Amino acid sequence: MPRHALVRLHRWLGLAMAGFLLVTALTGSLLAWNDELEAWLAPALFVAQPSGPPIDPLVLRETVLRAYPEAHAPYQPLAIDPGRTVVFFLTPRRDPVTGTAPALRANQVFVDPYTGRIRGERHNGKATQGLRSVMPVVYLLHRSLAAGSAGALVLGVVALLWTIDCFIGLWLTLPMRAVPGRRVRRSWLSRWAPAWTLRWDAGPHKCQFDLHRAGGLWAWIALLALAISSVALALPTVYDAVTRSVLAHQADEFFLPPADPPGMAAMDWQSAREAGRRLMREQATAQGFTVLREDWMFFDAARGVFRYAVHSNRDVGHRYTRTLVFFDARNGLSRGAWWPTGAASADTLRSWLTRLHMAAVGGLAVKSALSALGIVVAGLCVTGVLVWRTKRRARRNAMRTGRVS
Repeated sequence: MPRHALVRLHRWLGLAMAGFLLVTALTGSLLAWNDELEAWLAPALFVAQPSGPPIDPLVLRETVLRAYPEAHAPYQPLAIDPGRTVVFFLTPRRDPVTGTAPALRANQVFVDPYTGRIRGERHNGKATQGLRSVMPVVYLLHRSLAAGSAGALVLGVVALLWTIDCFIGLWLTLPMRAVPGRRVRRSWLSRWAPAWTLRWDAGPHKCQFDLHRAGGLWAWIALLALAISSVALALPTVYDAVTRSVLAHQADEFFLPPADPPGMAAMDWQSAREAGRRLMREQATAQGFTVLREDWMFFDAARGVFRYAVHSNRDVGHRYTRTLVFFDARNGLSRGAWWPTGAASADTLRSWLTRLHMAAVGGLAVKSALSALGIVVAGLCVTGVLVWRTKRRARRNAMRTGRVS
């Protein structure tokens, strides 16, 4: 494709994406510090003072369900972080006869693991709950523009276009080919070097252009990784179709057929936890990995399985763990297992990309870098629009004065 066509394509892709990327970049910079900001904005919900040994999370579960009889809690946290409350996510309990579900007054409940007392609740996504709703709203804006599945799809398409535009933008920074017959006195690298620098004294327009070009170059690898991981999170079907066509992957619980009958009765949670522990011990021995702590369980009623997850040395970072086994919810028989790294290249790549995207690895250094990268993306959006506006005004002025036919 000719260079001038790529310039136009880069310009219009950038303009189409600028608003979306600006929102996701700024919200992403905040979400890198989500846990810290949640505790700062709503300490009554998130902070618990240790006052003895913590209570078994399954006992806390019974406390929550007694207080919210209209709700289910399919997700069960099993780990207790010192000084933090335990969060339960609620879904409405459907009437078995009519199929109707009540409206929940809250879908997140926070329990003190040392006293068993419910510390508070919130309806995740509602913006009318004061400071406790700030970060959930920030997350919804980042994940879907607070527009549900349609917004998530739009951001997925934007992420895909952004990935493509990363390569177009890089190509446009490269020095143009020499004119045939004209001698080039400088090396290719020396002609590319100005693209990495800023001309601070060359006027506002050239400074904006240099900030856009050099900023994109210096952060290019990180920007590409962020764009690809955004596709993996927002358009998993597209991402999986591409990566699984060239890289090995594991079958996960989503390949299992639906439960027959749907909503079948399951074993109690105590028995399910013991089944998960047993199966995980067997897998750890057979696969040669180390279980560091158990983390969570989930009852998938649609497929009739429990998922039991631990934090292991196969995980990338200590948050959002995905070392898991899944087993039949009726009898505890194994239905499979899934490892975040070391089993299949496609899954290892996805684990690293998505955990880096969510600042779940690397501690403060990665959080700081990811937050700064969000500012860089926002800056590229702003400078790109400013460069386009300046050139547009120049073209219009030239047309008015007759210098452009």
